[in-house]
Amino acid sequence: MAADFDLVIRGGTVVDGTGRAPIEADVGIAGNRIAAIGSIAGKGAEEIDARGKLVTPGFVDIHTHYDGQAVWDSRMTPSSMHGVTTAVMGNCGVGFAPCKPADREKLVELMEGVEDIPGPVMHEGLKWEWESFAEYLAALERRNRDIDLCALLPHAAVRVFVMGERAVALENANQADIAQMREIAADAMRAGAFGFSTSRSLSHKSLKGDPTPTLRAQEDELTGIALGMRDAGSGFLEIVSEWAPDPKAEFAMIRRVVEACGRPCVFTLTQRHARPTVWRELLGYADEAATAGVPIRPVVAPRAIGVLLGLEGSQNPFSATPSYRAIAHLPLAERVRRMRDPEFRRQMLSEDPKKDSTFPLFHRLAFTQMFRFGNPPNYQPKREDSLAAIAEREGRSPQDVAYDVLLEDDGNAFIYTPLGNYADYDLSVSETTLSDRNTIMGLGDGGAHVAFILDAGYQTWLLTHWGRTTKRWEMPELIRRVTSDTAHAAGLYDRGVLAVGRKADVNVIDWDRLGCDRPYVVHDLPAGGKRLMQKVHGYDATIVSGCVTYRDGEPTGDLPGRLVRGQQAA
Repeated sequence: MAADFDLVIRGGTVVDGTGRAPIEADVGIAGNRIAAIGSIAGKGAEEIDARGKLVTPGFVDIHTHYDGQAVWDSRMTPSSMHGVTTAVMGNCGVGFAPCKPADREKLVELMEGVEDIPGPVMHEGLKWEWESFAEYLAALERRNRDIDLCALLPHAAVRVFVMGERAVALENANQADIAQMREIAADAMRAGAFGFSTSRSLSHKSLKGDPTPTLRAQEDELTGIALGMRDAGSGFLEIVSEWAPDPKAEFAMIRRVVEACGRPCVFTLTQRHARPTVWRELLGYADEAATAGVPIRPVVAPRAIGVLLGLEGSQNPFSATPSYRAIAHLPLAERVRRMRDPEFRRQMLSEDPKKDSTFPLFHRLAFTQMFRFGNPPNYQPKREDSLAAIAEREGRSPQDVAYDVLLEDDGNAFIYTPLGNYADYDLSVSETTLSDRNTIMGLGDGGAHVAFILDAGYQTWLLTHWGRTTKRWEMPELIRRVTSDTAHAAGLYDRGVLAVGRKADVNVIDWDRLGCDRPYVVHDLPAGGKRLMQKVHGYDATIVSGCVTYRDGEPTGDLPGRLVRGQQAA
C-alpha cells in the first residue's frame, strides 16, 4: 500500500516560527513541502518519533561567508550542524564575483585578511569558472549541498572589477564607474543575488595590510549601486561600518541611500570596546528610521564576539615572535615539547609579539580581555578571571600566564578573547540589543575566520543560554528570531514558518540535550588547510526540502540543498 506522505514527524511539540504558543501535532511532508499539520492518520514512507521533542522550522542564517566553501564543499559545516537550513553569504563586501582573471589574487588576499581563509586553501579550492556574478551563481548551482544558499553581491569585487588598481588605492569612483556598478548590481539582482554588501571597517584589511577597497566609497557611489537594486526591483543592502568619526553623520548618510533606493538595509551592530557606547546611539537611530518607515535593521550577536587563540588555531599571543615562527611548522606534540623547555620559554617570552605581526586584529588584543576558555567552554568569563588579573594575583607577567594556558591539555587549550560586546565583562549589551524587536539575530560568520573564531553556532547558543539556562525569553520567541524573522529579513517567504504549503525545512530538537562541546581543529580544507569545528548535540534530525540531512549530529549523506535565486514577494 502506497504511503500517504514521504515523511511524517509524529507527536512533537510544534513551534511554528511565528512566536505563537507551541502545539502538540504531527507534521506530514510530501516532496519538499509541508502537506499537513495536526493529527495525521495517514502513513509516511518514513516516520520520525518526535514525542517529547521540539519540531521547529529550519534556521535561516542571514550573515555567513561560505562564498569559497560553497565552491569546493557540499557540506556547509559548522552551520548545517547547528540546525541551519538556509544561509545568506557574501556579507561584509567581500567575495569572488564579479572578477577578471587578472584580479583574482586581489580578492584572495582580501578574503585571506578579512575572513582568515588561508590563501593556499582558496588557490586550490576555487576553480574560477566565472567572471560575472551570474556565472558565479551558475557555478554554485552545479553542486548540491546540505543546506540552501543565497548570495549577496560584494562591493569589493564590484569595485575592483570596474576600477582595478584605482579601487585598491581607495580613489573615488567617477560617474562612469558608478554607472557601470549600477548596471552590474541590477544584472546581479536579476540573475538571483539577494542584495548587495559593503564594508566601511578599518579592521577589514588584506593580508598585506591594505584596507578593503570599499572603505572610503562616497555616498554617490553607494547610492548608484543601491539604485541598481531599485532598477531590478529586489535586493537588500548589507553594511558593516566603523561609524567613525561621527556615527550620527554616517548613519544619516546610510539612511539617505536607503531612502533613495527604497530597498531594505541591515547593518552590523556590536559594542566596540574602544568606543563602548556608540552601539546604543546606533540602535536608537535604527529605531527612529524604522518608526519613520525606513527599513534599516541592525544585525546583532547573542553573546560576545570572541577570538580563540591557541597552538592549533591560526593565531596565538606569540605567533609573530621569532622563536614561535621557527617551530610553527612542527606537529603539535613537538611544538609543545619545545615550548616546555625552560630555555626556549625564556627566549620566547623575551621577544616582542607585536613587532612583526600581520594579524589584522592583533592591535586590539589585550591580556585584560583574555581568558582560559576551558572545557566545557566558558563564554561568560569574569573580570577577575582574565590572564592579566591572574598574573597580578600570582606576581607574574600576563605573557607568562598565557604561555602556560596554551600548553594545557597537551597544547589543545584555547585562550578566549572577546573583541566586542564584552567591555563590561557581561552579556548586558547582547541582552539589550536582542530585546529590541527591530534587531536581527546573526553575525555568526559561518565559513570565515576558520581557525580563530567559531561563532557559527550562535543559533544553538541563543536557544540554550537565553532560553533554557537563563529563561530570559520564551522559547517560541527565540525560535522566531532564527526562523521567520531572519527569513523575512532576507526576502525569503517560503520558509521560516511551519505551515501547509511552506518549504519542508525542519528541525527536531531534544531541548534538554541541546548544546555543543569545546571547539577543536580539523584539517579538512583544500591544500590541507585547518579550521575550527565543534561537536553539537540535541538536534535529533535536520530536514532540508523534505530530506533528512542530519541525524543526531551526523550527516546522512543526503544533499538536497540548492542555490536560491532572488527575493520573493511578501
